[in-house]
Amino acid sequence: MLTTTIVATIFVLGLLVLVHEFGHFITARLTGMGVREFGIGFGPALVSRKLGETVYSLNLVPLGGFVKIAGMDPDEEQTSESYGSKPIWARMIVIAAGSVMNFLLPVLLFFIVLLGSGVEQVTDKPIIGGILPDRPAARAGINAGDRILSVDGEKIETWMQFVQVIRVSADKQVMIAYERNGVLGSVALVPEFDAKANRGVIGVTPVITKYQPGTGEAFAMAVKQTATVTATIFTGLVQMIVGQAPPDVAGPIGVAQMTGQVAQMGFLPLLQFAAFLSINLGLINLLPVPVLDGGHLMTLAVEAVRGKPLSRSKLQIIQTIGFALLMTLLLLATFKDITRIFW
Repeated sequence: MLTTTIVATIFVLGLLVLVHEFGHFITARLTGMGVREFGIGFGPALVSRKLGETVYSLNLVPLGGFVKIAGMDPDEEQTSESYGSKPIWARMIVIAAGSVMNFLLPVLLFFIVLLGSGVEQVTDKPIIGGILPDRPAARAGINAGDRILSVDGEKIETWMQFVQVIRVSADKQVMIAYERNGVLGSVALVPEFDAKANRGVIGVTPVITKYQPGTGEAFAMAVKQTATVTATIFTGLVQMIVGQAPPDVAGPIGVAQMTGQVAQMGFLPLLQFAAFLSINLGLINLLPVPVLDGGHLMTLAVEAVRGKPLSRSKLQIIQTIGFALLMTLLLLATFKDITRIFW
C-alpha cells in the first residue's frame, strides 16, 4: 500500500507539473523568450542534458518543477530575448499558459477514461438491478430482474416514478406488484427512512448498462465533463472564500493518501483523479495571490494600466506577503491532514 501510494503520487504530481511547466516553456519559446532550463523536480539533478540553449533536467525530489526563462530575474542581464523585454500580452500568455494546460490535460485524461471504460448509464425502466442486503426489499423477497408494475395500485412506468413513490412512503406499509419471469406477484413492505438522503428507501438499485462512445463522441463528452467539473470546483472555491461553505482543503499528505486509495482501484480511476487534481491546480494557480500565476497576471495588469512596472521593492513586499499566506495555508492544510488521519 505504501509503495503504491508513493509511486502513484509521484506519477500524478509529476504529470501535473510536467504539463503545467510545459505550458510556460512552449509559450516562452513561441514568444521569442530564451529558456535556460526546464526541470522536473528539485534538488540535485539526476539526469540533465542541454539541447540548444535549454538544459532539460530530472531532479532528485520528484515534487514540483520549474522553467527558467531568461530575464525573469531582475539581476540578470537583459537582452532582446529576456522576459522583461517582451510586450505585456506576451508575458501574460506565458504566465497563464501553465494553468491553461492544467485545463487541457483533463480533456485528454477523461477522453482516455471514456474510451477505456465506457459510460455507465442508468436505465429508466422500473426494473430492479440490484438488492442491498438486510434492507426492506431483501427481507421481503424482491429479486434483481423484477419489473415493478405498481405501488399501492399506482401504475409504475419509469424508475424515477418508482423512486418518487418510495421517497414519500417512509415508515408506511406499501403493496408492490411486480413481474418475475412472466409471473405476477406482490409483496408488502415498509420503506425505511434514510436520514442522510432525507427520504424513504427500500434498498434497491436500478439496472445500469455500459455504453461505449466512439472517438468523436468521447472527445465531446470529455470536453463537457471538464467544463462541468471546472464549474463545480470553481463554485465550491468561491463559496469557501466568501464563507458560505466550510474550508475543505488537503495538503500534500492528504493528496498523497487520496492518490494511494484511488490507485488501489486501478489505472483508469487514477487518471480520472489526476484530471480532478489538474483542474484544482489550474484554478488555484489563477487566484490573484502573489507568487501564484494569478498574482503575476495581476501585477502585469497593473503595469499595463500604469504604463510602467512596479518597483522592485514593492514587488518583493507583495511576493513576501503572498509567500507567507501560502505557507500558512500549507501548514494549516497539513495539520488538518494529520488530525484527519490520526485522530
